[in-house]
Amino acid sequence: MGDSSTSSTSSISQGTFKTTKPSHFRAKINFQNIEIVVRKLHQNTINLSVKNLKKKQTKNTQLSEKMAARNQTKDLKCATHLLNDKFRNMTEEKKAIVRDLGFGGLMHIPPLRVDHQLLRELAKNFKLGENKLRTGYGSFHITPKKIGDALGINATGDLFPEKVDYKKLSDEDKIIYRRFQGKTLKSLTDEMMEIGVGNEEERLMFKRIFILYIQMAFLLPTTINKISPVHLVPIFEMEGIEERNWGGHVLTFMIRGITDYQEKKKKAINGCLFALMIIYFHLSKKKGKNRVERPPKPWIAN
Repeated sequence: MGDSSTSSTSSISQGTFKTTKPSHFRAKINFQNIEIVVRKLHQNTINLSVKNLKKKQTKNTQLSEKMAARNQTKDLKCATHLLNDKFRNMTEEKKAIVRDLGFGGLMHIPPLRVDHQLLRELAKNFKLGENKLRTGYGSFHITPKKIGDALGINATGDLFPEKVDYKKLSDEDKIIYRRFQGKTLKSLTDEMMEIGVGNEEERLMFKRIFILYIQMAFLLPTTINKISPVHLVPIFEMEGIEERNWGGHVLTFMIRGITDYQEKKKKAINGCLFALMIIYFHLSKKKGKNRVERPPKPWIAN
């Protein structure tokens, strides 16, 4: 992950295409159930329209929605309900620790049901090499800072190493490594909620468990329900961890997932596409507004 600077967004004019219709990638979000209707136009352009679901639907429609929801986690994750529920039921002592770690902004994430077709379309329209999201409102340069602004996480400082060098770990750290290796999200979640934080040793263990949990559930999600080696890296960098470049950490992992999706034609998309969605909605909504009218950070809270 190199450049974390923010470049200005470039707009797409109506005259760009001579013989084809312009690309329209527009959506509005409502923190209720949403329905995405996707229509592919010429030259792979996309027109998205988002409509509120009607309160009353036929039995056939309800059945098809349940079947679609059951299949969603097969291609990507977006565990907003899980996050919202666990933060709501977490003790105040644990919430204070989460804020000290620099993740207080994530407590604003609503229990939003996100249609995964929208997330896939965002991944398709992400320009690799340039880190730009191409939309009907223009091209938005996606940077660690924008990820940080969207989610309320730090986006400056050093990036984490790519992997843990097990041989260089101390004997104590090797025990910690083996303790978490192969853990599932469910076992981590249960342990995070059950562990006490009455002394320094317990608080440190809670921090490690939470960092693993928040990566697996949201920041660096995969479709494999076990801890990945990349998730383990931060728990061995605990000193000053709140000052590390979490925005860059999230973006680097997301780019890898989108690369596999676009170039290797993988069905699964690893990475926090939810952050990409929040950036898209925020930047498209603020176009034409002056600085005073723009929503405050984190964008997820607005």
